[in-house]
Amino acid sequence: MKALSSDWIDVSIPLRTGMVHWPDNPPVRIERTQDMERGDHANVSVLSLGSHTGTHMDAPLHFVRAGLSLDEMPLSAVMGPARVIEIQDVESVKSDELVAHHIHHDERILFKTRNSSRCWETDNFLEDFVYISQEAARYLVACGIRTVGVDYLSVGGFKKDGPETHHVLLESGVWIIEGLDLRGLEPGPYDLICLPLRVERSDGAPARAILRPRASNEGEPSQP
Repeated sequence: MKALSSDWIDVSIPLRTGMVHWPDNPPVRIERTQDMERGDHANVSVLSLGSHTGTHMDAPLHFVRAGLSLDEMPLSAVMGPARVIEIQDVESVKSDELVAHHIHHDERILFKTRNSSRCWETDNFLEDFVYISQEAARYLVACGIRTVGVDYLSVGGFKKDGPETHHVLLESGVWIIEGLDLRGLEPGPYDLICLPLRVERSDGAPARAILRPRASNEGEPSQP
């Protein structure tokens, strides 16, 4: 997490060679193909990575055969008020815990879990990350949320509720942000901007996500 000017906070994970990635996805490789230190006129790099690496977004097309691609996403899904909710459960986000947070229709919800304090400290993939359970995903859909974000590489678990959680959310039109760096961030209302690369017919793409603290009296925490 990096502070920017004007109270904006960068909650994106920097892309770099060798960083953690989903086990069956390609590793990240960033190679300088032209280098001024070697006498070239400019610095030029080649980036090789999967579309679901680091801070990124999932399009419905990721799990829905005829789903929307990321370049068809409405910008309103990722620009506007949002709410960071801190989850205490160390296994998964469950609906029992969500009830107390009174989630509203059209909210943009970002979950801060124990992932924030442990998963980004290593380049090794951690299988026991906190994920959104399938029943919690159904609860979020019933609440009518617009967007959900998580602080590791997947909304669904590695060994449980992986495809299932994705299907529940994406088939219901919920846009997904994964790989957020919420270390040091307090729960509460924020302004969100999260812009993925505009890749044609993409199932997902890296994104730059930033948050700005929002006064709690500025209306509903994440209404448009």
